[in-house]
Amino acid sequence: MIVNSPRKVIIVGTAFPFRGGLANYNERLAIAYQQAGCQVTIITFSLQYPNFLFPGKTQFSDESAPDHLDIRVELNSVNPFSWIRVGYLIKKMNADLLIIKFWIPFMGPALGTVARIAKRNKKTKVVSIIDNIIPHEKRPGDYLFGKYFVKAVDGFICMSQSVLNDLSTFGSRKPAVFSPHPIYDNFGPLRSKMEACNQLGIPADENYLLFFGFIRDYKGLDLLLLAMADERIKQSKIKLIVAGEFYNDKQVYIDIINKYKLDNQLILATDFIPDSRVGFYFNACDLVVQPYKTATQSGVTQIAYHFEKPMLVTRVGGLPEIVLHEQTGYVVDVDPKAIADAILDFFQKNRMSLFQENAKIEKRKYSWETMIAKIDSLFE
Repeated sequence: MIVNSPRKVIIVGTAFPFRGGLANYNERLAIAYQQAGCQVTIITFSLQYPNFLFPGKTQFSDESAPDHLDIRVELNSVNPFSWIRVGYLIKKMNADLLIIKFWIPFMGPALGTVARIAKRNKKTKVVSIIDNIIPHEKRPGDYLFGKYFVKAVDGFICMSQSVLNDLSTFGSRKPAVFSPHPIYDNFGPLRSKMEACNQLGIPADENYLLFFGFIRDYKGLDLLLLAMADERIKQSKIKLIVAGEFYNDKQVYIDIINKYKLDNQLILATDFIPDSRVGFYFNACDLVVQPYKTATQSGVTQIAYHFEKPMLVTRVGGLPEIVLHEQTGYVVDVDPKAIADAILDFFQKNRMSLFQENAKIEKRKYSWETMIAKIDSLFE
């Protein structure tokens, strides 16, 4: 791929030594730009969240730094002097393009200030890739922080149509386009179910669902547990793997597990899953389930597509834009019975092979080259 527009690119956002999907995204985007012949620098946080605002055990990765990426630890999200210093640093670097990943209004003041100062060189254009502009879990100041950021940006990539619609509520007339989340192809190769199950220490002859990622209320694990309590599911001996760290009170889920005696139906891996282990969970499962109560988009769907796994998602936000109902998976109502019905349909009608073949075809749409092309169209 040849990029006709930006040759020097700076990405501001989460990256190593931080962990998680945001870091994975920014690092993979940097690689895509490098492969296109661009000079790329990532500027990440010295402090991303104060500890009292972070619900997990740690914000930091215990894996090795990614090879061949220029990552600079510079930005303190709560220190205005840091925002100003980083803004002037980027201004002096004189890049063609500054890409800012935006996912939560809390970051609006820091990232908006950086963008305003960086643009003073009259060369650097600012494009924001937006996961969410209106958060799932609302807090005071969300709208004001979001608006401050929106005013500093020249153009927007929205990763779901619902986010593109949300952006309009901020009164922006700047260019904005929808481009879905690219495939996460950085979690290892496709492997046999047998090999993956052996790595996880679980039997390979079971039918497995996978709930993957940080556990927050809006992601609907409680609905999935209630679906697992459906007597038809119990009799089918289907197992659920829950792979991810609790980011809200786990007692809610423990109470459901105890009430419906679900212990024998569950495999709980409720610590953070390091990147080197992610592929084993997806290769081991038969169906990836995202029973979200609200959503914009999700990187989990794009990990599932990489591993050519069928998916079950709820009819919220941008999820139905990505999963093709009864072709690559299911799109169902936010309801435990609807979730249970789809799970049973999948296994009883042996949908695995058909859905996998369709996923293999569908995933070709979601390339990093396409994302870069959309960014370039805004840059032009």
